[in-house]
Amino acid sequence: MLTRVTNQTLMMSAQRNLAVNKTDLARLQDQATDLKAIRRPSDNPSGTAASLQVRAQQAATAQYERNIDNGRGWLASIDTALSNATDILRRVKDITLQGSSGTVSAAGREGIALELEGLRKDLLGQANASFMGRNVFAGNTNAGSAFIDAAPLVFNGTDSSVNRRVADGTTVRVDADGATVFGAGPGNAFDLIETIVRDLRSSADPSIHLAAIDERMHTVITQHAEVGSRDAQILRAQEVNMQQQGALEAQRTEIEDVDMGRAFLELQLQQRNYSAALAVTAKVLPQSLMDFLR
Repeated sequence: MLTRVTNQTLMMSAQRNLAVNKTDLARLQDQATDLKAIRRPSDNPSGTAASLQVRAQQAATAQYERNIDNGRGWLASIDTALSNATDILRRVKDITLQGSSGTVSAAGREGIALELEGLRKDLLGQANASFMGRNVFAGNTNAGSAFIDAAPLVFNGTDSSVNRRVADGTTVRVDADGATVFGAGPGNAFDLIETIVRDLRSSADPSIHLAAIDERMHTVITQHAEVGSRDAQILRAQEVNMQQQGALEAQRTEIEDVDMGRAFLELQLQQRNYSAALAVTAKVLPQSLMDFLR
């Protein structure tokens, strides 16, 4: 059985082919404009799923980066406070030795006592150091001050620590226990200085407190070293996080983006194909009666 191919059939077929070529041309024009390989999920369903997974991982690494920056801020504040506290306690020891000398006059002992009172105030300021409105020695609390200068001294902190998640399954403590560093009960650093001041003013020998000062300094230095090890851990996590961010961005680019040179080359090729299709279609379609009359 013979099938007749009418002019209308040829026209419809040519129209469909031109529409396909035009659709491809429009798609390549869009790609050349925004350089995106996936503009809607239907363009590449499997690529879209992979892209969403990579972007979720990128969001996680971005959050880890913010946690790392925040944690380093906490640890930097503690580092500064502990360095200053160590210097203050060294000065306390030096002038306590000076005051224990039998050659110091009453006026000299009073001058040393006044300096010790100033050092105690300075030490209390370091113990109440804060970062972004949070005290770094008060644990997981919103208390404005870790220590309240009262009789007796009041420690406002808690036993719970402040931690930051810096990687999947990895957290780092970013605060310091003020009760351990400075003491919260009898024999704390502030009461110790007060006792030395009283001994100086009562003409007692303050040198009996030198061992206690050394013990407190040792505690501060030990805590300082621990803070340094935690900061090193966060630095390592930061390096790993930066590497991971770079790798994830490369994966995202490979999935979502197109190469500029390749996009423009394919666009030029498709434009030529579309122009050629138009020219060929115009020649091969059957002529109408009007064409013969011309």
